[in-house]
Amino acid sequence: MNISYDWYKIFCAAAEYGSITVAAEKLFISQPAVSQTIRQLEEALGCSLFLRTPKGVRLTAEGKILYKFASEGVSAFSEGERRLAAMLRLDAGEIRIGASDMTLEFCLLPYLELFHGKYPNVKIAITNNPTPQTLELLKQGKIDFAAVSEPFDKTDFEVFALREIQDIFICGEGCDTPDGVSIAEIKDDLILLECNTSTRIFLDSEFQKRGFFSRPKFELATSPQIVGFAARNMGIGCVVADFAKRNTGSGKIREIKVSEPLPPRNICVLRGNDVSSLAADRLFKMILNGAGQQIRR
Repeated sequence: MNISYDWYKIFCAAAEYGSITVAAEKLFISQPAVSQTIRQLEEALGCSLFLRTPKGVRLTAEGKILYKFASEGVSAFSEGERRLAAMLRLDAGEIRIGASDMTLEFCLLPYLELFHGKYPNVKIAITNNPTPQTLELLKQGKIDFAAVSEPFDKTDFEVFALREIQDIFICGEGCDTPDGVSIAEIKDDLILLECNTSTRIFLDSEFQKRGFFSRPKFELATSPQIVGFAARNMGIGCVVADFAKRNTGSGKIREIKVSEPLPPRNICVLRGNDVSSLAADRLFKMILNGAGQQIRR
Protein backbone atom coordinates (compact mmCIF):
# COMPACT_ATOMS: atom_id res chain seq x y z
CA MET A 1 0.00 0.00 0.00
CA ASN A 2 1.21 3.46 -0.86
CA ILE A 3 0.37 5.29 2.37
CA SER A 4 2.05 8.56 3.27
CA TYR A 5 4.00 8.99 6.50
CA ASP A 6 1.98 12.17 7.05
CA TRP A 7 -1.22 10.12 7.15
CA TYR A 8 0.14 8.00 9.96
CA LYS A 9 1.40 11.10 11.75
CA ILE A 10 -2.07 12.68 11.62
CA PHE A 11 -3.72 9.40 12.64
CA CYS A 12 -1.43 9.06 15.68
CA ALA A 13 -2.08 12.64 16.75
CA ALA A 14 -5.86 12.12 16.61
CA ALA A 15 -5.50 8.88 18.57
CA GLU A 16 -3.23 10.47 21.17
CA TYR A 17 -5.46 13.48 21.84
CA GLY A 18 -8.80 11.75 21.22
CA SER A 19 -9.91 14.78 19.25
CA ILE A 20 -9.81 15.84 15.62
CA THR A 21 -9.84 19.48 16.67
CA VAL A 22 -6.92 19.19 19.11
CA ALA A 23 -4.89 17.12 16.62
CA ALA A 24 -5.39 19.84 14.02
CA GLU A 25 -4.24 22.51 16.48
CA LYS A 26 -1.13 20.55 17.49
CA LEU A 27 -0.19 19.85 13.88
CA PHE A 28 -0.96 23.41 12.71
CA ILE A 29 -3.35 22.24 10.00
CA SER A 30 -7.10 22.63 9.50
CA GLN A 31 -9.70 20.36 11.12
CA PRO A 32 -11.17 19.36 7.72
CA ALA A 33 -7.68 18.31 6.57
CA VAL A 34 -7.33 15.97 9.57
CA SER A 35 -10.79 14.49 8.99
CA GLN A 36 -10.13 13.98 5.29
CA THR A 37 -6.75 12.31 5.93
CA ILE A 38 -8.27 9.87 8.41
CA ARG A 39 -11.02 8.97 5.93
CA GLN A 40 -8.42 8.38 3.22
CA LEU A 41 -6.41 6.18 5.57
CA GLU A 42 -9.48 4.17 6.53
CA GLU A 43 -10.37 3.69 2.87
CA ALA A 44 -6.83 2.63 2.01
CA LEU A 45 -6.74 0.11 4.86
CA GLY A 46 -10.31 -1.07 4.41
CA CYS A 47 -11.51 -0.63 7.98
CA SER A 48 -12.72 1.98 10.48
CA LEU A 49 -10.03 3.30 12.79
CA PHE A 50 -12.09 5.60 15.00
CA LEU A 51 -15.49 5.67 16.66
CA ARG A 52 -16.89 9.21 16.47
CA THR A 53 -18.50 10.40 19.71
CA PRO A 54 -19.85 13.77 20.90
CA LYS A 55 -16.71 14.14 23.02
CA GLY A 56 -14.25 13.30 20.28
CA VAL A 57 -12.93 10.06 18.78
CA ARG A 58 -12.02 6.63 20.18
CA LEU A 59 -9.91 3.97 18.53
CA THR A 60 -11.64 0.86 17.22
CA ALA A 61 -10.06 -2.55 17.85
CA GLU A 62 -8.40 -2.28 14.46
CA GLY A 63 -7.33 1.27 15.22
CA LYS A 64 -5.69 0.17 18.48
CA ILE A 65 -3.60 -2.42 16.65
CA LEU A 66 -2.50 0.10 14.04
CA TYR A 67 -1.74 2.76 16.65
CA LYS A 68 0.49 0.41 18.63
CA PHE A 69 2.88 0.06 15.71
CA ALA A 70 2.34 3.33 13.88
CA SER A 71 3.05 5.37 17.01
CA GLU A 72 6.39 3.60 17.42
CA GLY A 73 7.26 4.38 13.82
CA VAL A 74 6.23 8.02 14.06
CA SER A 75 8.18 8.36 17.31
CA ALA A 76 11.24 6.78 15.70
CA PHE A 77 11.03 9.14 12.71
CA SER A 78 10.65 12.13 15.03
CA GLU A 79 13.64 11.04 17.11
CA GLY A 80 15.66 10.56 13.95
CA GLU A 81 14.77 14.04 12.77
CA ARG A 82 15.66 15.46 16.19
CA ARG A 83 19.03 13.78 16.28
CA LEU A 84 19.81 14.73 12.71
CA ALA A 85 18.96 18.35 13.46
CA ALA A 86 21.28 18.21 16.48
CA MET A 87 24.08 16.79 14.34
CA LEU A 88 23.58 19.51 11.75
CA ARG A 89 23.86 22.10 14.53
CA LEU A 90 26.91 20.17 15.84
CA ASP A 91 25.08 19.72 19.14
CA ALA A 92 25.66 15.98 18.82
CA GLY A 93 27.59 13.46 16.75
CA GLU A 94 30.84 11.54 16.90
CA ILE A 95 34.24 11.87 15.26
CA ARG A 96 36.55 8.86 14.99
CA ILE A 97 40.25 9.60 14.55
CA GLY A 98 43.32 7.41 14.22
CA ALA A 99 46.39 9.05 15.72
CA SER A 100 49.62 8.17 17.47
CA ASP A 101 50.83 9.75 20.70
CA MET A 102 53.17 11.95 18.69
CA THR A 103 50.66 13.16 16.10
CA LEU A 104 48.07 13.73 18.80
CA GLU A 105 50.34 15.77 21.05
CA PHE A 106 52.27 17.78 18.50
CA CYS A 107 49.61 18.33 15.84
CA LEU A 108 46.03 17.51 16.72
CA LEU A 109 45.65 18.52 20.35
CA PRO A 110 45.37 22.30 19.81
CA TYR A 111 42.67 21.77 17.17
CA LEU A 112 40.80 19.26 19.32
CA GLU A 113 40.82 21.78 22.16
CA LEU A 114 39.49 24.51 19.87
CA PHE A 115 36.83 22.24 18.35
CA HIS A 116 35.69 20.99 21.77
CA GLY A 117 35.38 24.56 22.98
CA LYS A 118 33.01 25.35 20.10
CA TYR A 119 31.13 22.04 19.97
CA PRO A 120 31.34 20.41 23.42
CA ASN A 121 28.57 17.89 22.74
CA VAL A 122 30.35 16.20 19.84
CA LYS A 123 32.04 13.01 21.00
CA ILE A 124 35.60 12.44 19.80
CA ALA A 125 36.97 8.89 19.83
CA ILE A 126 40.71 8.42 19.17
CA THR A 127 42.29 5.07 18.38
CA ASN A 128 46.03 4.57 18.83
CA ASN A 129 47.55 1.95 16.53
CA PRO A 130 50.68 1.58 14.39
CA THR A 131 50.35 3.34 11.06
CA PRO A 132 49.58 0.23 8.94
CA GLN A 133 46.64 -0.69 11.20
CA THR A 134 45.44 2.92 11.26
CA LEU A 135 45.42 3.05 7.45
CA GLU A 136 43.50 -0.22 7.31
CA LEU A 137 40.86 1.20 9.67
CA LEU A 138 40.59 4.23 7.39
CA LYS A 139 40.17 2.02 4.31
CA GLN A 140 37.41 0.11 6.08
CA GLY A 141 35.60 3.34 7.02
CA LYS A 142 35.99 2.64 10.75
CA ILE A 143 37.60 6.03 11.36
CA ASP A 144 36.83 9.39 9.75
CA PHE A 145 40.42 10.48 9.24
CA ALA A 146 43.92 9.78 10.48
CA ALA A 147 47.03 11.67 11.51
CA VAL A 148 50.21 9.69 10.90
CA SER A 149 53.89 10.30 10.24
CA GLU A 150 55.65 9.44 7.01
CA PRO A 151 56.47 7.11 5.38
CA PHE A 152 53.24 5.35 4.42
CA ASP A 153 51.45 4.26 1.27
CA LYS A 154 49.54 7.31 0.07
CA THR A 155 47.49 5.37 -2.49
CA ASP A 156 43.71 5.77 -2.18
CA PHE A 157 43.94 8.60 0.36
CA GLU A 158 43.63 12.36 0.34
CA VAL A 159 46.82 13.42 2.10
CA PHE A 160 47.80 16.78 3.58
CA ALA A 161 51.12 17.61 5.23
CA LEU A 162 50.64 19.27 8.61
CA ARG A 163 54.17 19.90 9.80
CA GLU A 164 57.75 18.80 9.33
CA ILE A 165 59.47 16.68 11.97
CA GLN A 166 63.11 15.81 12.51
CA ASP A 167 64.40 12.56 14.01
CA ILE A 168 67.44 12.97 16.25
CA PHE A 169 69.66 10.80 18.45
CA ILE A 170 69.76 11.32 22.20
CA CYS A 171 71.63 9.89 25.17
CA GLY A 172 71.85 10.33 28.93
CA GLU A 173 74.31 12.55 30.77
CA GLY A 174 76.47 9.51 31.53
CA CYS A 175 76.97 8.67 27.85
CA ASP A 176 80.39 9.60 26.41
CA THR A 177 79.49 9.28 22.71
CA PRO A 178 80.78 12.47 21.04
CA ASP A 179 79.14 14.60 18.39
CA GLY A 180 80.18 13.92 14.81
CA VAL A 181 79.89 10.14 14.92
CA SER A 182 78.27 8.29 12.07
CA ILE A 183 75.01 6.43 12.61
CA ALA A 184 76.81 3.21 11.69
CA GLU A 185 79.14 3.68 14.68
CA ILE A 186 76.22 3.73 17.15
CA LYS A 187 73.93 1.23 15.41
CA ASP A 188 74.41 -1.50 18.02
CA ASP A 189 73.59 0.83 20.91
CA LEU A 190 70.27 2.15 19.58
CA ILE A 191 66.89 2.28 21.32
CA LEU A 192 64.15 2.31 18.67
CA LEU A 193 60.42 2.00 18.22
CA GLU A 194 58.91 -1.35 17.31
CA CYS A 195 59.20 -2.68 13.76
CA ASN A 196 55.56 -2.19 12.77
CA THR A 197 55.58 1.60 13.11
CA SER A 198 56.06 4.17 10.35
CA THR A 199 58.99 5.68 12.27
CA ARG A 200 60.81 2.36 12.43
CA ILE A 201 60.11 1.71 8.74
CA PHE A 202 61.63 5.13 7.98
CA LEU A 203 64.70 4.49 10.14
CA ASP A 204 65.35 1.02 8.76
CA SER A 205 65.17 2.42 5.23
CA GLU A 206 67.63 5.19 6.07
CA PHE A 207 70.00 2.74 7.77
CA GLN A 208 69.94 0.46 4.71
CA LYS A 209 70.79 3.44 2.49
CA ARG A 210 73.88 3.86 4.67
CA GLY A 211 74.83 0.23 4.21
CA PHE A 212 73.79 -1.46 7.45
CA PHE A 213 70.83 -3.02 9.24
CA SER A 214 69.78 -1.98 12.74
CA ARG A 215 70.03 -4.36 15.64
CA PRO A 216 68.71 -2.19 18.46
CA LYS A 217 69.44 -2.88 22.12
CA PHE A 218 65.79 -2.13 22.96
CA GLU A 219 62.61 -1.98 20.94
CA LEU A 220 59.91 0.03 22.71
CA ALA A 221 56.26 0.92 22.10
CA THR A 222 56.37 4.71 22.50
CA SER A 223 58.76 7.63 22.11
CA PRO A 224 58.44 8.75 25.77
CA GLN A 225 59.69 5.29 26.75
CA ILE A 226 62.72 5.76 24.51
CA VAL A 227 63.47 9.10 26.18
CA GLY A 228 63.19 7.46 29.60
CA PHE A 229 65.56 4.63 28.70
CA ALA A 230 68.09 7.02 27.15
CA ALA A 231 67.99 9.29 30.21
CA ARG A 232 69.02 6.26 32.30
CA ASN A 233 72.06 5.66 30.08
CA MET A 234 70.65 2.41 28.70
CA GLY A 235 71.50 3.25 25.09
CA ILE A 236 71.15 5.88 22.41
CA GLY A 237 67.57 6.74 21.53
CA CYS A 238 66.20 7.94 18.23
CA VAL A 239 63.13 10.14 18.59
CA VAL A 240 61.46 13.12 16.99
CA ALA A 241 63.12 16.29 18.30
CA ASP A 242 59.89 17.50 19.94
CA PHE A 243 59.95 14.59 22.38
CA ALA A 244 63.52 15.38 23.37
CA LYS A 245 63.14 19.15 23.80
CA ARG A 246 61.30 18.92 27.12
CA ASN A 247 64.23 17.03 28.65
CA THR A 248 67.37 18.38 26.93
CA GLY A 249 67.29 21.55 29.01
CA SER A 250 67.17 19.62 32.28
CA GLY A 251 70.53 17.94 31.77
CA LYS A 252 68.98 14.46 31.83
CA ILE A 253 69.57 13.91 28.12
CA ARG A 254 71.48 15.54 25.31
CA GLU A 255 71.40 15.33 21.55
CA ILE A 256 74.17 13.51 19.72
CA LYS A 257 74.79 15.41 16.50
CA VAL A 258 75.63 12.73 13.95
CA SER A 259 77.79 13.30 10.89
CA GLU A 260 74.94 12.47 8.49
CA PRO A 261 71.65 13.73 9.97
CA LEU A 262 68.48 11.95 9.01
CA PRO A 263 66.29 13.77 6.47
CA PRO A 264 63.13 15.48 7.76
CA ARG A 265 59.72 13.95 7.16
CA ASN A 266 56.11 15.04 7.65
CA ILE A 267 53.19 14.42 9.93
CA CYS A 268 50.17 14.16 7.65
CA VAL A 269 46.42 14.09 8.03
CA LEU A 270 44.55 11.92 5.57
CA ARG A 271 41.11 10.62 4.78
CA GLY A 272 39.62 8.03 2.46
CA ASN A 273 36.77 8.08 0.00
CA ASP A 274 33.93 7.52 2.48
CA VAL A 275 31.64 10.44 3.26
CA SER A 276 32.37 11.78 6.74
CA SER A 277 29.91 13.28 9.17
CA LEU A 278 29.44 17.03 9.23
CA ALA A 279 31.31 17.18 12.54
CA ALA A 280 34.28 15.20 11.20
CA ASP A 281 34.40 17.34 8.06
CA ARG A 282 34.31 20.53 10.14
CA LEU A 283 37.22 19.39 12.33
CA PHE A 284 39.20 18.18 9.32
CA LYS A 285 38.84 21.55 7.60
CA MET A 286 39.73 23.34 10.83
CA ILE A 287 43.00 21.40 10.94
CA LEU A 288 43.76 22.08 7.28
CA ASN A 289 43.04 25.79 7.61
CA GLY A 290 45.50 25.92 10.48
CA ALA A 291 48.34 23.81 9.11
CA GLY A 292 47.52 21.72 6.09
CA GLN A 293 49.21 21.61 2.71
CA GLN A 294 47.88 19.06 0.26
CA ILE A 295 50.56 16.70 -1.08
CA ARG A 296 48.39 14.09 -2.79
CA ARG A 297 44.82 13.81 -3.98
